[in-house]
Amino acid sequence: MLKEFKDFAMKGNLIDIAVGLAMAAAFGKVTDGFVNGIFMPIIGKIFQIGDLSTWKIVLTPAVMGADGKEIAEVAITYGTLIGAILNFVIIAFVMFWIVKAINSTKKEEAPAPPAGPSQEELLTQIRDLLKK
Repeated sequence: MLKEFKDFAMKGNLIDIAVGLAMAAAFGKVTDGFVNGIFMPIIGKIFQIGDLSTWKIVLTPAVMGADGKEIAEVAITYGTLIGAILNFVIIAFVMFWIVKAINSTKKEEAPAPPAGPSQEELLTQIRDLLKK
């Protein structure tokens, strides 16, 4: 069983998937940095809406407890969701272009040669030629 696992783990496809996963995680971090560090502040400035990632609906505001400790607010942070959706759209768009570029480099398969006459048709032609 250990040998089978080793054979499975050392196949090229599994290693390719692992490398692709590591690259995708790194690309996700770069995209996240772009969206949250550059794109969202520019959108906030253009539309005069401030930092979009701080948008939220406060369900319960933060309050000071009887013992003097602050009880954190409970909020729905929909600005973060918008950022995550933008991350996804950007990553999907880039992946689309990468796959499209890779597919354009592949050679197109030559069209199949036209199907010739069947064996019965060939035999019929030979018979007709022999009759002449």
